[in-house]
Amino acid sequence: MPRPRRARPMAHERPILVFDSGIGGLTVLRELRWVLPDRRFVYVADDAGFPYGDWAEAPLVARIGDLFEELIARHDPEIAVIACNTASTLVMGSLRERFAIPFVGTVPAIKPAAERTASGLVSVLATPGTVRRDYTRGLIEQFASRCEVRLVGSKALAGLAEAHLRGGAVDAEAVRAEIADCFVESEGRRTDIVVLACTHYPFLANLFRKLAPWPVDWLDPAEAIARQAMKLLAPRGADATLPEGFDRAFFTAGPPNAATRRLIHGFGLAA
Repeated sequence: MPRPRRARPMAHERPILVFDSGIGGLTVLRELRWVLPDRRFVYVADDAGFPYGDWAEAPLVARIGDLFEELIARHDPEIAVIACNTASTLVMGSLRERFAIPFVGTVPAIKPAAERTASGLVSVLATPGTVRRDYTRGLIEQFASRCEVRLVGSKALAGLAEAHLRGGAVDAEAVRAEIADCFVESEGRRTDIVVLACTHYPFLANLFRKLAPWPVDWLDPAEAIARQAMKLLAPRGADATLPEGFDRAFFTAGPPNAATRRLIHGFGLAA
């Protein structure tokens, strides 16, 4: 007798898929959990492709598209959150065209920075890939045309943040060198907001504050991303319950080491 087919889960039982090139997207997962405490999550780190900032555009678009073909078939997510600025500014359009589920991207928080700045001097701290995207420059033209916006591309910060999160020591002087160009003085004004345009960077925010030559507002987009995801999700029923146990994390480079397993365990994830 053939085995009966398993019923497709109801929409509210399907997980939220959170995708990043590494473990920086845990900053976004943390905010998603805060606003959506009754949801299940699947976290995917494409650490085999890290860092995305070093990739040419066409191969990266192809890689991420192929990964999502497999991820959506495997996990059947209700929604996918791309917790990576570089990927979001490059592949969101193609992913939305190719797949039926909603996608929430991560883009530099230039609009809120322009709204909050008092001095009119704003810096965007990002990966080289995000800095060179036309999408990023379009955000500046659309939302911050009255501000002086400096784009600062760092090749090293994402790697430094990954090493820090995995238990390694952080070279403070190396970090200082990477953020130094964010700070501008002009005609008695100073940079007062730095947009953190990489989800890895908030994990170094406390060090940024210590190394900064003067206080600034370090703008993290994770809260806004979580709110947007919440808007796109169907509400759960009053009788819905969260299953016991940890959410799952998957790494494209293979099983993570012990330090990474301890880290993600602290975020409610098991590899």
